[in-house]
Amino acid sequence: MCWGHNNRSAMVRVPMYKPAKGQSTRIEVRSLDSATNPYLAFALMLAAGLKGVEQDYELPPGPRTTCGRSPRPSGARSGSSPLPQSLSDAIQVMERSELVAETLGEHVFDFFLRNKRQEWEEYRSQVTSVRARPLPAGALTPTACSVTPRGPRVGA
Repeated sequence: MCWGHNNRSAMVRVPMYKPAKGQSTRIEVRSLDSATNPYLAFALMLAAGLKGVEQDYELPPGPRTTCGRSPRPSGARSGSSPLPQSLSDAIQVMERSELVAETLGEHVFDFFLRNKRQEWEEYRSQVTSVRARPLPAGALTPTACSVTPRGPRVGA
């Protein structure tokens, strides 16, 4: 949860500005997961950025060191809170966000939350059933865990 000029470890990176190439100035958002819906993610990022500009939010200073390697306890970086550690935690954060609700609209906001709650419950039930299942005898022996090479069968 940090940004920085030319800092490759930051979630939001502002590469070095070159006066001769003013048109090539950009911002890199490095935090999106491949499972992210890009339309919703970019809509929310644009809405957050516009709100920051409209309400004249002050940008906290970027870190002087690599992001995530601060000597302070987790979540103490620049007054930020830690990122959610599970989908359930992320859903709870999203439920409280007026910005997300306003940006997505009530219908999409409610549908998205309902969908993610269902995904979380399905995941939890699968994890619980896997943990409850006993391993068959000999399941973790070196022979049972070895990989057999695949290739053309001779004499088949």
